[in-house]
Amino acid sequence: MLPCGPQVCDDMTVEVALSVMTSTQAGYLVLCDEDGLCAGLVTRAQLGAFRAEAAYTDRVRLRDLVRDGGPFVTPGTPARDAERVLRERGLAALPVVDADGHALGVLVPPPA
Repeated sequence: MLPCGPQVCDDMTVEVALSVMTSTQAGYLVLCDEDGLCAGLVTRAQLGAFRAEAAYTDRVRLRDLVRDGGPFVTPGTPARDAERVLRERGLAALPVVDADGHALGVLVPPPA
């Protein structure tokens, strides 16, 4: 598990999120809702792809991009199960949350 890295509120716009990613050199952002609970994760690639769509406007909020708010794992999730979720969904990272839903860290795929 890696540290969470940048955590931002899910009401941030895509443009501001990309600016945060550039300034912090992060490949992903952990999203938190207004209560500080983990709401999901977005990657630079996801934001770039969405920005290229015809429906994009500079008013789109990150919460509009995160549909299902997950997947998440907990510290008790077996490593093989977490790796399977990463692989099957083709994810760049997977938030690790505590029992209350607060982000503790991020899992990334193991090196090939």
